[in-house]
Amino acid sequence: MTTAAKSTTWCRWFADLTNDDVAEVGGKNASLGEMVRELGELGVKVPDGFATTADAYRTFLTANDLDDKIAKEIGRFRDGTRLSTVGKKIRDLILKAELPGPLAEAITSHYGELSQRAGRHDGLDVAVRSSATAEDLPDASFAGQQDTFLNIRGPDALLDAVRRCYASLFNNRAIAYREEKGFDHLEVALSVGVQRMVRSDEASAGVMFTIDTETGFPDAVLIDAAYGLGESVVGGLVDPDEYRVFKPLLHDPDRPGLVPIISKKLGTKSTKIVYAEGGDDPGADPTATVDTDEADQTRFVLDDRAIIELAHAALTIEHHYGRPMDIEWAKDGPDGDLFIVQARPETVAASRQTSSIHTYRIHEHPEPLVTGEAIGQSIGSGEVTVIDSPADGDKLPDGGVLVTGMTDPDWVPIMKRAGAIVTDHGGRTSHAAIVSRELGVTAVIGTGDATERLKGAGVVTVSCAEGSTGKVYEGELDYDVVDHDLTDIPETHTKVMLNLAEPDGALRWWQLPADGIGLARMEFVIGQHVQAHPLALLHPDRVESDDDRARIDELVRGFPDPTTYFVETLARGLASIAASQHPRKVIVRMSDFKTNEYAELVGGRAFEPHEENPMIGWRGASRYYHDNYRDGFALECQAIRLARETIGMDNIVVMIPFCRTLTEADAVLATLAEHDLIRGAHGLEIYVMAEIPANALLAEEFAAHFDGFSIGSNDLTQLVLGVDRDSDILGSEFDEFDPAVRKAIEMIIDGGHARGKPVGLCGQAPSDHPEFAEFLVEAGIDSMSVTPDSFLSVKQHVATAEREHRHDPRSEEHRG
Repeated sequence: MTTAAKSTTWCRWFADLTNDDVAEVGGKNASLGEMVRELGELGVKVPDGFATTADAYRTFLTANDLDDKIAKEIGRFRDGTRLSTVGKKIRDLILKAELPGPLAEAITSHYGELSQRAGRHDGLDVAVRSSATAEDLPDASFAGQQDTFLNIRGPDALLDAVRRCYASLFNNRAIAYREEKGFDHLEVALSVGVQRMVRSDEASAGVMFTIDTETGFPDAVLIDAAYGLGESVVGGLVDPDEYRVFKPLLHDPDRPGLVPIISKKLGTKSTKIVYAEGGDDPGADPTATVDTDEADQTRFVLDDRAIIELAHAALTIEHHYGRPMDIEWAKDGPDGDLFIVQARPETVAASRQTSSIHTYRIHEHPEPLVTGEAIGQSIGSGEVTVIDSPADGDKLPDGGVLVTGMTDPDWVPIMKRAGAIVTDHGGRTSHAAIVSRELGVTAVIGTGDATERLKGAGVVTVSCAEGSTGKVYEGELDYDVVDHDLTDIPETHTKVMLNLAEPDGALRWWQLPADGIGLARMEFVIGQHVQAHPLALLHPDRVESDDDRARIDELVRGFPDPTTYFVETLARGLASIAASQHPRKVIVRMSDFKTNEYAELVGGRAFEPHEENPMIGWRGASRYYHDNYRDGFALECQAIRLARETIGMDNIVVMIPFCRTLTEADAVLATLAEHDLIRGAHGLEIYVMAEIPANALLAEEFAAHFDGFSIGSNDLTQLVLGVDRDSDILGSEFDEFDPAVRKAIEMIIDGGHARGKPVGLCGQAPSDHPEFAEFLVEAGIDSMSVTPDSFLSVKQHVATAEREHRHDPRSEEHRG
């Protein structure tokens, strides 16, 4: 066979490859070819390039008599020789070998043509990526096992990088992984992808998943982004920005132009990887890590247009492959175009069992030693071991808590022995996060300084069971593990909904067959995510505390102004909750802080009066139209409109709390209308919280003003019985099952139904007392809203009660 003919078996252009060519060019390169051929016309941009083949790799081995030598070294490893010794010996054999002349000529010839295609006659800068022929299979993830080299220029540097890629097939981690998975070392070949570099060193890059990696929620695209080359994100060198996009609304034909970004989180992005001099020198490092400009650290990497464009590309790729995907992207600095540089199957979150949910509940909540990103939803404990290098991995006892700066594939054998993992750096798509999920190890990443603060900490508890923030506590704390079986859940006519307040926590419960969310507390989102008083953001000049002013400046980083920060942060928090149940109803209660609670927000003391009894003071509806808060309420309304009309969560229902009189109902509805929140417009429904005796006594009249009721059983019990619900002395008198409270509930249900309006109840009583659920069913309640951990038991209580009262003529009339 001629050299020219051999060239076609040794090198193949991406455009000539498909997913059927994995055996020849590996999963990574086959996928690049598939996308170039099939998805280019759909707007997915992939940089041009070519791949060396498995035949080229085997030709290299044969020409240098390496097969028998490698087999001999593998035999030594199996006979007990240290992995590090065997791995180094094999790599040295490969690095000292020469590429046969015809093979080298084929590679450099293709490189020359690639350079000409790009209009670069002085040598194109390329990425040189390893692609093993058994990688990226749905049941075996080889991601990160072999090496990638960036900013390679010129024939000599390229051939050296190809040889180094070949050697990386025998990294210690790759040898160990193949042994564990049962792959024959000499049957697995290595293809090298040579791809035009995207100048993301002058812009940004990152990783995205078409599934929420923490919860398995299938309707989200998760995007991580940082400045410079993407290796900083993949390797966990930086704490990147994080964005979530809700997939079902990306292509809503009835509402084009939606921007369904349901969360944005600003990362620190303190460093970035850029080009270094020496890309054409085989002996020089072609990239360098430098500090990110302070101005760039304090702003989001991507604007909304770029986030949506990336999400569209991710969804196109997922639809083509028919499964969740793990995708690397890069933005070109000179022209601003967004490119896909890798795509592989996502192998962890997509494979989770869905027949049950395991939840962890910690019983103590002391001040954490450090916090970071929670990976997974479990809890682990053990003795802290701070390790700087995988070479010191033997210091970690089995089940110990590994604390380190960041991880790469060399850390995997150590991570497998850890009871929990804590890192200084990294985001949700970093190596530490991905491997921790795959191993099922509790991990808190991106803490900033855990390696310093946890030195000598002894035994700690690592908790990822309290939302998106992972926490490390001193000592071994008590916790429970609960298994929720999803295979045998009865259907009920009475809707059973969820009470939720934490946006990130909402996605944990997407598998529950709930009928929506009956209570999403806006004030929880404000308190936990916004953190600042809305009037302090509107009038920072009135904030007296220097610490509060500094805290506000810190909170609003990345936003054009403080009010935009409030509106967008609140809107995206509510949208995240709404996304978890879309398109089912999500009832969002407008803010219901008491004055003492508002005062605790950052900057809040300057705007709140002191009240002797805030529980029955200036709260709920009375604030919304009052001159002293109406500007703050305007921001709440803007957030609702952004969540419903721009992000697209029109399943959000607005609910007004603590509405005392019919006159007040009119005033609140008029105020809402001033902010373009009008009953019936754009499908908007407005409910009222029924929690005051006046709501029960005039239930039918209140029902004429609103679209539905949600009974707040805690406040209703307090006010019907005259018992302070926070009083320790009167605790035994607080009884939601008291006849007077039950009578008030029946009045609300009957009054709402008389006007054809649905009535629900949100409270803990149906969770704690089966007889209370039975009473509500008998009274004709339309829905109950309970905490997620009690959903299954309440569903059973309701099903039992409905069977016993199925003859009730009221059971169907007002449901739906």
